[in-house]
Amino acid sequence: MGVYREMSPEEFRDLQERILYEDNHLLVFNKRTGEIVQGDKTGDEPLSETLKAFIAQRDSKPGQVFMGVPHRLDRPVSGVVLFAKTSKALERLNEMLRKGEIHKTYWALTAGEPPKKSDLLTDFLTRNEAQNKSYVSKNGKEAKLQYTLIQKTDRYFLLEIQLFTGRHHQIRCQLSHMGCPIKGDLKYGAKRSNPDGGICLLARRIQFIHPVKKTEVDVTAPVPTTWKGIEG
Repeated sequence: MGVYREMSPEEFRDLQERILYEDNHLLVFNKRTGEIVQGDKTGDEPLSETLKAFIAQRDSKPGQVFMGVPHRLDRPVSGVVLFAKTSKALERLNEMLRKGEIHKTYWALTAGEPPKKSDLLTDFLTRNEAQNKSYVSKNGKEAKLQYTLIQKTDRYFLLEIQLFTGRHHQIRCQLSHMGCPIKGDLKYGAKRSNPDGGICLLARRIQFIHPVKKTEVDVTAPVPTTWKGIEG
């Protein structure tokens, strides 16, 4: 028996198709809503372990596979997730994240129209651990993001977001506070859930200089098929 579980041909193909970029050091993956990036109290298998099993099977690796997690996406969020395939890459990516050298762009489909077409939002957020929720509070930590309205549908508004800080549920909390809750996000004021249980927040694009090769990496995730009326 191998170190990792063997997956079905269907699961194997699905994972292969969702790899957006890969080399010896990095793997960029297209996460679906409902998937978790790292293990949590639910005990559900995280993508870090699923991808280990995938690589072990694909590359016929008899031993342990390394899959480091430099950053996470919340379970109901979809899109680009970055993994490190070596400890050296993980260490360097962690440092780049600390220095703000990894640029992430998000798309959010909101139920409310923003007051301006583009604006810099600065709030102060406090995290409630018991509720797993953040609130705007005078005594919180500074949270900054820039949003731009890039498309409208009959009922929703598509915002492109650049994050300047990395607070807990920052985009969800700040947009809700502005009167623009994300579609499907019951926790932050949406009126109804999405059929898939996720929210319409997409990690759309990631850009950085490769930590080992020093070349530019620029990866974009496709728009989920459930986002009707939105073109990628």
